[in-house]
Amino acid sequence: MRRKRRIRNKRIRSPANSGYSEGGASLQKDSLRTWQPKRLSSKSDIDANLVTLRNRAADQSINTPIGSAAIVTSVMQSVGAGLKLFPRISYKRLGLTAEEAREWCRNTAAEFDIWAGTAECDLHRRNNFYDLQNIAYATYLTDGDSFALFRRKKATPLSPYSLRIQLIEGNRVSNPIGASMAETISNYGVETINPDNGNHIISGVEVDRDGAMTAFWVSNKVPGDLVNVGDYPVWQRVEAFGKLTGMPNILQICHDTRAEQYRGVPYLAPVLENLKEISRYCSAELTSAIIRSFLSVFFINTTGSSSLSDMLPSTYEGDEDDDGTIDTKTYKLGPGTLNSLPKGVDVKTVDSANAQSTYDSYMTHLEKGIAAGVNIPYEVLFKNFNSSYAASRAALLQARDEFKTRRQWFANDFCQPIYENWLAEAIALGRIQAPGFFEDPKIRRAWSKAEWFGPSMSILDPVKDVNGSALRVTYGLSTREREAAEMTSSDFEENLEQLAYEQSQIDKYNLRLGNPEVLAGKIEEEGSDTNGK
Repeated sequence: MRRKRRIRNKRIRSPANSGYSEGGASLQKDSLRTWQPKRLSSKSDIDANLVTLRNRAADQSINTPIGSAAIVTSVMQSVGAGLKLFPRISYKRLGLTAEEAREWCRNTAAEFDIWAGTAECDLHRRNNFYDLQNIAYATYLTDGDSFALFRRKKATPLSPYSLRIQLIEGNRVSNPIGASMAETISNYGVETINPDNGNHIISGVEVDRDGAMTAFWVSNKVPGDLVNVGDYPVWQRVEAFGKLTGMPNILQICHDTRAEQYRGVPYLAPVLENLKEISRYCSAELTSAIIRSFLSVFFINTTGSSSLSDMLPSTYEGDEDDDGTIDTKTYKLGPGTLNSLPKGVDVKTVDSANAQSTYDSYMTHLEKGIAAGVNIPYEVLFKNFNSSYAASRAALLQARDEFKTRRQWFANDFCQPIYENWLAEAIALGRIQAPGFFEDPKIRRAWSKAEWFGPSMSILDPVKDVNGSALRVTYGLSTREREAAEMTSSDFEENLEQLAYEQSQIDKYNLRLGNPEVLAGKIEEEGSDTNGK
């Protein structure tokens, strides 16, 4: 019994040097003792700071060269002039032959361009579908997310379709404010409750008890906007999905990085502090350089006078034609200017040399950090290819992976849902034949499958890229159609038709032009000789 009591009274010590306790989780080291951040919910970490992040990101994207370059580079390389539709139906599952499937895909792409190629697809009738892509993607990068509403209007002589797209910026989707809404349950105004059904509304996104999105709250104007006049903002509840069709009524272009996340984070959020430091540092250096460019002159005398007029005599013994009067305003600085000063007057200048020698290295260090933060290689972001060929090519390949990934995200969130909504209307109108589309979800999916190709990525060595493309096709790793779309943003069959026409014209006039295969071999041979040298 006594032995047991001793064991019970014995003080239990926490294990020392266990896991990260002496490393990244140490609370004893001087360098880590005061470093105690907290990782809370996405509502606390993202939504509570979203307004500030969005405002600062927008400021950097339009008022600083680097912030603008990050946005513009991603937009141009990921979307460019717009992603082009390539239908890819599962023709075997639908009981079609390859030729029938090809004909259906070509007809559908042409029909889609009737709607997408004009401004009739835009509710405001300003942009076609490809321009809308560019705007939606740029807004998504700047604000963290962007929205597209499905609207309906009467068909026009230029478009037989009623579908219209209305783009909405992220700051119009927010929690409603008014007497009909319950009080907020968050100190930061992030979360409120819909009194009609008890659902929670998180930064304008209404979710049910399971956390599934059920609706979005869209205001008729940007809250707090200084230009819009009239009444206070009014919020409209938009069901996320149609009750009868199950199709989306509104699209949110966003890429989540955390579980239970309902709003996106601006693209520049991780590098906002560095961007602001660079902006301030550049302004300070520019001001300093301007000041140093001035030549400051000080007149010094031993008489104790405080003004230049007192220091310089009013008369002097000059030539016969001179009245002997001195005008102090005639003393000036200029190229090749000589001034004769009286006795006892001296001139001193301030050194205007620039002593700042660490500017370039410090700026480059910050710029590389920003490039890494937005996942764009430094050479690509700053259009600076001064390194070796291998380094430049590696940078382009890494950038290509980044842009292709974002292109796929955007196509999934924006292009494909819009295409499926349009396709349903086209089939309902009888302009496209797709048996079983409205009867079986599996058949509907087979008819709706498509791929989206955008602008070709930058090519550093066209010969090597074309040879690689040819090898992928030769060994069955890709198709000519895919390679044509990815490398030149063109349609393979259209290329063949155009080539056949050009060849007929060459034969017609009995011309002898360069053989592409021979020419490619010569280019490859010349390239290998150059590399060898």
